[in-house]
Amino acid sequence: MNVLLIYPPSANPLLDQVYMHEPLALEYLGAGLKEDGHEVEILDARIDGNIEEAFHRFRPDIVGLTAFTSHVGFVKTIAENLKRHKPDLLLVIGGHHATVSPHDFNLSVMDLVVVGEGVQALREIARCAEAGEDFASISGLGLVRPETEMLLTEARPYTPLDELPLPDRSLTRHYRKNYFSEWLQPLASIRTSLGCTSRCNFCALWPITDGKYLRRSVTSVVEELKTIEEENVFFCDDESMCDVRRMDALADAIEKAGIRKNYFLYARADTVVANPELFVKWRKIGLIQVFVGMESFSDERLGNLHKEISVTQQQETVRILHDLGLTVYANFMVDTDFTEEDFARLTAHVRQLELRHVGFSVLTPLPGTELYRQRRHELVTENPELYDMVHAVLPTRMPLPEFYRHMLDLYTKSLPFSRTVRTLARYGPVRIWKQLALLSRFSRYLKEAHLET
Repeated sequence: MNVLLIYPPSANPLLDQVYMHEPLALEYLGAGLKEDGHEVEILDARIDGNIEEAFHRFRPDIVGLTAFTSHVGFVKTIAENLKRHKPDLLLVIGGHHATVSPHDFNLSVMDLVVVGEGVQALREIARCAEAGEDFASISGLGLVRPETEMLLTEARPYTPLDELPLPDRSLTRHYRKNYFSEWLQPLASIRTSLGCTSRCNFCALWPITDGKYLRRSVTSVVEELKTIEEENVFFCDDESMCDVRRMDALADAIEKAGIRKNYFLYARADTVVANPELFVKWRKIGLIQVFVGMESFSDERLGNLHKEISVTQQQETVRILHDLGLTVYANFMVDTDFTEEDFARLTAHVRQLELRHVGFSVLTPLPGTELYRQRRHELVTENPELYDMVHAVLPTRMPLPEFYRHMLDLYTKSLPFSRTVRTLARYGPVRIWKQLALLSRFSRYLKEAHLET
């Protein structure tokens, strides 16, 4: 069968100029389908928006769509358009939002919703479709029943990660030069684990795996790294370093295999503070950048988020990583209850940490999180496109225009100009002007964000 896998366009195209990671989940799906003899194409609509042209050329029997919450409206429109061209098309939706909120896709234009891991589910769907069999026997599905209620089949346990096929990156070969994160380009992504050992209330990644932290073997990860052509590799684990023993062994195995890449990964502040020697080892084998979710400026606010780190650990984390010559990409969440004093405290905290690269996102109760369950009744909008961590979907204490003015000030006041210049210099002389133009457009976007909420 011909299967077309589509990654939808971004709700906020500006973000695609800050980072654009490869559609790794679709590459996993494609690998599984190809093992069973199916023809597969991946269409990355962030880069190639001509979905109908690809549809008519490839003539798929099955179309698979993936979606985060902010994609929901886009994938519904894509489904409607494709169904108009081919009413008997089998249309399958999966991904993050389908897993945490499958009933949102109980629509006549959809056929099947994959809840949870999709590699094995989609292989079984293709087999049943080819044989003309009923899909109800497949676990981990939502059977669309728009006139009544979606029928959910038995939950599917996650396949042990080492039993999954390696992602088929040949399916995105014509896109690969476009994948990047800030100055790291071209950039490949690799997943070595799934889930998280922490319990932050704003995160849906640990509930998806029922709190389990699933790991790939060191051998499996090294074998995949050997196949990656790109010099820069992003570990897109929900949290890369929490299994310290495994990551220590992985560093040894990468060095022994003679693999030399530039690595970018996520790490918690408490992991860095408790295991500085691990980061020394990873620095020696190519680690250059670490994303750290700092989240807030006080122990009280960190406690409210169930983050389980302290401001002191934040300070020590920055010192350790900077001493190693690593780039710290820190991110903070701006609560909608912020006052002018809170913005000032956050600005002062960032400056005190002497950060060189920082991002800010609006605290957003995403479906599937504890925060969403606790505060859903407070939401001022349920428009999924606004769930992009930029728009405030909870009531703000300040008037919205003032809130966003202070958001913009965070970017202009929390980093001294000299550090901003050093950060921009990393893009090189050709791309630096594009980044300056992007900063200007992002400033306008923040100034106008309150008009959309």
